[in-house]
Amino acid sequence: METFALEEKIVEMLKTVYDPEIPVNVYDLGLIYKIDVGDKTDEDGKHEVVIDMTLTAPSCPAGDFIAEDIRIKVNSIKEVKSTNINIVFEPEWNQDMMSEEAKLELGFM
Repeated sequence: METFALEEKIVEMLKTVYDPEIPVNVYDLGLIYKIDVGDKTDEDGKHEVVIDMTLTAPSCPAGDFIAEDIRIKVNSIKEVKSTNINIVFEPEWNQDMMSEEAKLELGFM
C-alpha cells in the first residue's frame, strides 16, 4: 500500500475520535499536527506511525483518553504495526486551526 493511501486511512480513523466535551472530531478540530508513516518495518509490510497532536488546553482532563483512543483506532488498521502519539503544545492550538465544518458545527461562523 502506498504511504498516501495509508495516511488517508489514518485520517478517516482520526475522524472517529472525539474530545468527550466537544462534538467535533480531533482531526477537524485541528488537534492533529503531523502524521508520519514510517517505512515498512517487517516482512508483513506494516508501518510504524507517529502522530504529533495537541489538546485544546494543556490541562485538558481528557488528554490521555483521547491519545489512547487514537492509538487503539489507528493500530486497528491492518497496515499499521504500532502508533506513537506525541502530545505537543507548540504551536499553541487556537480556533483558527479548526476546519470550516468544525467552525460551523460549533457556531463560530
